[in-house]
Amino acid sequence: MKQLLRYLTLFLTVIAISGLRADAKGKIIFSAKADNDLYRLLVAEGCEPLRFDTADEAVAAATKGDAVIITARGYPAAPVSISEGLADLARRKNLKVYAEYVDSYPGVKIDGTAFVSTIERAVVTSDFFKPELKKMDLLAVNGCHIYRADVKNPLMCFARLAGYDTARYGLTDTDVYPLLWRSGNTMLAFSCLSCFETARYAPVASWQAVWTSIIRWLTGDKKFAFKSWPSDPHPTYGRNDKVSDNARRDAVGRSAEWLYNARLLIHPAWRDSVYLYQGDGLNPYGPAMPHDALIGDGAHGVLEGHASSIGPDGSQRYRYWLRADVQGEVAYLLASAAAMTGDKKYAATSERLLDYVFHSDDFINGKKKDPTSDAYGLIGWAKTHDYVYYNDDNARLLLGAIGASALLNNERWNKQIVECILANFMLSSRQGFLPDRFEEPDLLKNGRSYYADRDFILAHPHFDSWMLACYLWLYDKTGYQPLLDKARTAISLIMEAYPDNWSWTNGIQQERARMILPLAWLVRVDDTPEHRQWLDTVVNKLLENQAPCGGIREELGDSRLGMFGKTLSNKDYGVTEAPLISENGDPVADMLYTTNFAFFALNEAAHATGDPKYREAVDRLADFLVRVQVKSDRHPDINGAWMRAFDYDRWDYWASNADSGWGAWSTLTGWIQTWITATEALVENNSSFWDTTRGVDVKPQMKAAEWMLKR
Repeated sequence: MKQLLRYLTLFLTVIAISGLRADAKGKIIFSAKADNDLYRLLVAEGCEPLRFDTADEAVAAATKGDAVIITARGYPAAPVSISEGLADLARRKNLKVYAEYVDSYPGVKIDGTAFVSTIERAVVTSDFFKPELKKMDLLAVNGCHIYRADVKNPLMCFARLAGYDTARYGLTDTDVYPLLWRSGNTMLAFSCLSCFETARYAPVASWQAVWTSIIRWLTGDKKFAFKSWPSDPHPTYGRNDKVSDNARRDAVGRSAEWLYNARLLIHPAWRDSVYLYQGDGLNPYGPAMPHDALIGDGAHGVLEGHASSIGPDGSQRYRYWLRADVQGEVAYLLASAAAMTGDKKYAATSERLLDYVFHSDDFINGKKKDPTSDAYGLIGWAKTHDYVYYNDDNARLLLGAIGASALLNNERWNKQIVECILANFMLSSRQGFLPDRFEEPDLLKNGRSYYADRDFILAHPHFDSWMLACYLWLYDKTGYQPLLDKARTAISLIMEAYPDNWSWTNGIQQERARMILPLAWLVRVDDTPEHRQWLDTVVNKLLENQAPCGGIREELGDSRLGMFGKTLSNKDYGVTEAPLISENGDPVADMLYTTNFAFFALNEAAHATGDPKYREAVDRLADFLVRVQVKSDRHPDINGAWMRAFDYDRWDYWASNADSGWGAWSTLTGWIQTWITATEALVENNSSFWDTTRGVDVKPQMKAAEWMLKR
């Protein structure tokens, strides 16, 4: 009886459709859930699509000339199977049919096992989408599950492909899977394409072009165009939107709240899960935290943030890793937010984070606590790698702690700050340099003199510049001359090597951005025409790439000197750390390596020199970063964050996602979030880090640490 009633209802629906719209042609009929992204959009656009629960019902309801869209209702768990009878009925009715995530279709050979992507991307392989999209244009299909189909001349394919927005090496050295294919009146997608908003497919404009072309083909309406296109997340402001008077303050508050809403502050109730996903630190990824998970208070640390991988439901995996630098940096972020908003919660969390990093055994343990050891005073890189030292990471931890101490008016961590700066200083070479990385077993075996008494130069600002800035800061507070002497010597050698012999990590722009801070503070303590000229040289070159919107474009340096240069083949895409760009000129700003550090350092340079050119650059950057802060209703765990990549031409979160650890859509509570947020607060207050921390008194701790310098 139920089956009879179902078909009677369907029959009456068909009659009603025919009666109401007897003169209509090219109706759009869906097999979809009511919350399907494409269906909801077409309803909002006023297209009046008709929706049914099954493909059989949709095809049965269609009349000649109609378009039928069969979506993947159970993606990715349940594929769509098209029977011989259904395909034959569609042909006899002369219907235009789009079906997706198809694992079975008459006459098409399809492997019954879906391939689950990791780093692959979609690529246009036809002229079907012209003029908006051309052959070899790249798109992201996040969390893609795809069936392998043996078809010729696909409209789009799916493969591991290097390039920024174009597949630079074609379809060579990679497994290629047809993604979208057309034959006659039938179009098959072998993954789900209609979940573009839910799964956060990118770039947004490119997917709008894809679906515009498909709907035009289905309906025969060559003038069809979407009036709008939904996206979540999206930038807080459009490129030309008026920014509110309170925008910076709002950005700072939203940034701080992000840490809580995303459950990035570890709570004891789920701390064991952190250790489980963290493992040995080499693959510290896990699922997003539940929205109802308990929120930590800082006493147990803060996570790194998000990985760059996005699932079919739009969720992003977390990086479950405890790093020392991140703890100190986030403490500074929260102290900045507390000072600006007056929210005591932020101040309390900041204090607990500093207590955690300086007083737990996660980062300072063993020989690092032994005054007779050459490792005394150093701080381990991460909980999983407490024996590894990067002086750059120590520097950002220290600067974060210094900034937080000043803003909290609480200096109980001065001893650890002074001793860590001196520990690095005492291990630096005659010229003032430390290796980019060294390990405790080697230090204990070789002894301090092996590092301190050698001649060693490293013209690689990514690794050494911010520790030099720490030396200058401590010199200003204590007057200890060797700190200035070594910092000045090292800076002069780095500038002698510029520009032809600078090593670089993911791009030459990040090296310029990092170098501005010690140059600005050198002007503070030793203001000479030469030192101002050094600063101006680096700033001017950096700002050659500042776009009108304020973003700073990335740039690759001499390939001989780069640690992680452009990806040289498709098979190498996603294997190592990598730049966001493929070629110089790609219009992307990097919030992990360049824009964040440039923002902070340029503000210091502007206040150190009073140069209006620097101030203008800072103001433009501040406005740009307010605009591109993430806004999301669907994903509270990224609302208020900044992602690593932003394409300022598209005004979208897009870039090459080749970096194996910190790709285009990653977030980072320390490197990215802290230095952007804290600098927005400084700009709002027309202040600088140097001035904010001027009153920090470390002379007693320096006096107490004299024994370290006499060893």
